[in-house]
Amino acid sequence: MESPARPPVQSPEEAIMTDAFEVGMRMHRELGPGLYESVYEEIFCHEMRKLGYDVKRQVEVAIEWDGLTLEKGFKLDVLVNDLVIFELKSVAEVRPIHFMQLRTHVVLSKKRLGAVMNFGLRLFKDGFQRYVNGLPQ
Repeated sequence: MESPARPPVQSPEEAIMTDAFEVGMRMHRELGPGLYESVYEEIFCHEMRKLGYDVKRQVEVAIEWDGLTLEKGFKLDVLVNDLVIFELKSVAEVRPIHFMQLRTHVVLSKKRLGAVMNFGLRLFKDGFQRYVNGLPQ
């Protein structure tokens, strides 16, 4: 007798990403585009904390270069459970630099997953871009 197929087990990062996308969709549906990024960021963090996540805003990350340590190398908009980075935007057009910024932050932070969440577009899903760094597909 064959056993029923089990659903694939989600990594902790993917579980965070799923919840974040759902929170972002709900926020965009209820608030719409056009608010300051800081407003979306604060509400997003509040909603993710309500789901039980450890959420940090404006996290300063050090950069090391040839023996030099820059304590304030860059800032992450949002870091969830010390695993997933979210860069929040509220712009009319997603530009390649937004994704490149996310990629750099994910790689230099040695994380495996991040996303740009742009609340400035008519459709939230059009402004949601993931970057995967070594996470099994």
